[in-house]
Amino acid sequence: MGVLFDECAARRTATTVHLDRPFDIAPDGGTEYGAVALAGLVRDAAGWLSAAGAGRGDRVAILKDNHWDYDLLACAAARVGAVPAQLSAQLSPDALAILLERLAPAVLMTTAGQLERCRAAGTDLTSFARVTVTSDVAVPGAVHLDQVRGGRVPAPQRRGEDEPLVIDHTSGTTGVPKLVVHSTRTIIGELARFEARRVPKIGVRGDDVVATASSYAHGRTFCWTAVVMSMAPREVVILTGQDPNRADPVLRAHPPTIMEGLPASYVRFRPLTERLDNPFRRVRLYISTYDAVHPPTIRAYLTASRQRNPLWMDGWGQTETGPLTFRFHTRRSLARRQAAHDVGRPIPVKTRLRLVDPDTFRPVRPGQPGLVLARTAARCLDYLGESQRWSDKQVGGWWITGDLGVRRWDGSVRLLDREVDRTPDGSCLEIEDVLEDRLPEALECVLLAEPGKPPLPVIITADGTLSPAAWRRACRRLPQMQEPVSLRWDDVPRTGTAKVRRMDLREQLTGSTATCGTGRWT
Repeated sequence: MGVLFDECAARRTATTVHLDRPFDIAPDGGTEYGAVALAGLVRDAAGWLSAAGAGRGDRVAILKDNHWDYDLLACAAARVGAVPAQLSAQLSPDALAILLERLAPAVLMTTAGQLERCRAAGTDLTSFARVTVTSDVAVPGAVHLDQVRGGRVPAPQRRGEDEPLVIDHTSGTTGVPKLVVHSTRTIIGELARFEARRVPKIGVRGDDVVATASSYAHGRTFCWTAVVMSMAPREVVILTGQDPNRADPVLRAHPPTIMEGLPASYVRFRPLTERLDNPFRRVRLYISTYDAVHPPTIRAYLTASRQRNPLWMDGWGQTETGPLTFRFHTRRSLARRQAAHDVGRPIPVKTRLRLVDPDTFRPVRPGQPGLVLARTAARCLDYLGESQRWSDKQVGGWWITGDLGVRRWDGSVRLLDREVDRTPDGSCLEIEDVLEDRLPEALECVLLAEPGKPPLPVIITADGTLSPAAWRRACRRLPQMQEPVSLRWDDVPRTGTAKVRRMDLREQLTGSTATCGTGRWT
């Protein structure tokens, strides 16, 4: 990864990258880049990190606003032989302090804004790194980027296939995220190389315009960067926010043929599907990562495409494993009601799944609920600073995902709930699917299980209101629930990938963090 962009430049890759705003590390660099310019920026960044003291075997922590230059900085760190650790700016100061203490980075690459945010909460991030570099403005206790510019760019340092290459963190929906250590073999050899195949219908072509709206502090985009640059589409579009009005002009100027996004990005961009000459008219393939998207949203995007047979591809997996299953939706399949958490079948050749009783670990029959175990060569090396926790999530060579599900007779899997979030009566995820189908005004529906009580429904709408009549219609013939709470999108605590932090939301609304599950495998 340290020389990825150099190799693209040497091959004269003709891909043009369009940004919705300039890179934070190159604010005067504009919003259009080719392979040569990207390679130059990565080399320059490697020089900055080297001048700041990062070298072979060191860790470089990256904490900044959401943008693709997270991955450029990670490539620069890999170029000098260091191990990049990408930390989301959505993490709380307390969580950042814990993760940085485990990382003990040689260099922390961040911004004055992030330092000030954490200092206001009583956390001095500069105390965790040998050197802290800010890319925006100078602050006491940190080195400004201008002070490390212009130094010698060191020769690339290659690391072994099984040495740590990058450290990413989990979403953190149930507490402090885990630091996930991946090697070149796991994240590049097993994940990126498998994806970088010109498979008909779903492979990237030379005439494609590939757009992504993601969280660039997470492992998916590091892998995605390797794939998309090696596949050399005609154009790449980078979206950094979830405001549909800011995304619309960029998407209209460069209408994508492949669109990938966070589930939250698809939810927030959905109004664009209803506009005249909508920006998704040329999309032949939609890709959803991190979590499933509910059927009403998928239908809206498939309808918005003017291609004859557009596809929607869901991938289910974890930061620790990469994708484990996939499934496809078409307009015809969405005409039949499908649950968003029917996650499909294991990826052929790459992954295997087993469902077991969570108490005895004995296999369960198809149709019976069980704890989902996975086996894949892409499994991470460790949890940094929590090796015992990593070991506790393995049994006989299988990885304990912490999800409960049901295997069908055809081999496909339907997820029920995270074990920690489960409800004794039915499945929260399935009820959320039904509610989203019945409440067109809902941006998102979340069901929170509480011990000894019916689940608490949280309905997220644009204005934070929900009519009693709409709720009565929506909950007809569903299991008993408490009276709903309606909130706006920004009222809900979220992770860097915009997943709902259910434990925090439960505490916010009920004053308790108690769940029906054990939380043993979070």
